[in-house]
Amino acid sequence: MKVLKLSAQGLPQSWISLEQAVVYYAAEDVRWEAGQEIAVFRGGHNAITGEQSIIKVNSIIGTRGVHGINPFELRPGLTNGKLFIRDRNVCAYCGQRFHETELTREHIVPFAQNGIDNWMNVVTACRSCNHRKSSRTPEQAGMSLLYTPYVPSLWEDFILRNRRILSDQMEFLMAHVPKNSRLIA
Repeated sequence: MKVLKLSAQGLPQSWISLEQAVVYYAAEDVRWEAGQEIAVFRGGHNAITGEQSIIKVNSIIGTRGVHGINPFELRPGLTNGKLFIRDRNVCAYCGQRFHETELTREHIVPFAQNGIDNWMNVVTACRSCNHRKSSRTPEQAGMSLLYTPYVPSLWEDFILRNRRILSDQMEFLMAHVPKNSRLIA
């Protein structure tokens, strides 16, 4: 189970473990919290009062964070896992849905033709279509793209990073996802 760590301004910063979240609480770096209480950690007893220390961890926490970040200028890192989720495990050429083990990162403009490895030049393709297209552009191979690539927003990227998102975390992230996102079904 992961905690969604946000800046004080509400921008997603990272997925952190429960233990990492406890460190933020203990250091009094949590500025605000949202979502559900997902864990309770009990510590030692105060020698004077006899009270036991307790830290309750919520699923979403706001910490100091970094000031002056424009979320629209951030470019998420490209991984096959995130690419396949962005494209819903659907081959951009034949339109069939596949298990991720049967998919490849397909470069629209191939490296052999000076293509680059970025979100706008890659789509998900099944092994058969990727092999058929080879090191040609879709036009040269006579294959049409069924959907266009796009760069995920900061909020989409956080959804793409984590397979086990709690419902309150997903609700928070989805409230910020662009209306035309493929993640909205």
